[in-house]
Amino acid sequence: MACHNIMILSLLAVTFTLVIAFEPSPLQDFCVADPTSSGQPFLFSGLHVPGNTSNPLGSRVTPVTVGQLPGLNTLGISLARIDYAPWGVIPPHTHPRATEILTVQQGKLFVGFVTSNPDNRLISKVLGSGDVFVFPVGLPHFQQNIGTGNAVSLSTLSSQNPGVITIANAVFGSTPPIADDVLAKAFQVDKSVITRLQAQF
Repeated sequence: MACHNIMILSLLAVTFTLVIAFEPSPLQDFCVADPTSSGQPFLFSGLHVPGNTSNPLGSRVTPVTVGQLPGLNTLGISLARIDYAPWGVIPPHTHPRATEILTVQQGKLFVGFVTSNPDNRLISKVLGSGDVFVFPVGLPHFQQNIGTGNAVSLSTLSSQNPGVITIANAVFGSTPPIADDVLAKAFQVDKSVITRLQAQF
């Protein structure tokens, strides 16, 4: 009887291991997000064109996600070109569904991300042309051009729809707004500071 039980447990252990290790193949070659779209669902043109950085942040993101390139649907990848004016910034933000790999094409960037609670440790680096840095999925991260000229980077993301949550916009610009007494207590500042910040968004 004991031998029979051991045999069953061994069989279950092997089966369970195979189930965990199994990665299903796609059921089809591709699945275009919008099959009625005209044009080429597998082609995006214009990534060579610099983005307009004449804005308060001094940066412009040109995304190539499933929204711009329907052929990316179900493929688990996307791309973005980021242009930076001198001292331009991509403010702290997260991608809830993707890890990001950033490659500097031109210029010098200060980049970093913050680990989760309780450490909240900043991991940062100054990058030059050709350097690559990774931002783990869901962690707040930022980029800043610290050079005197324009900078360009390319980001590859591990989702066709990575999502983006800009921290300041989400906290101070939500609709309806988060109650100012909640934010005042969270940031340990006077409500007038919160009101002034919410007015910016």
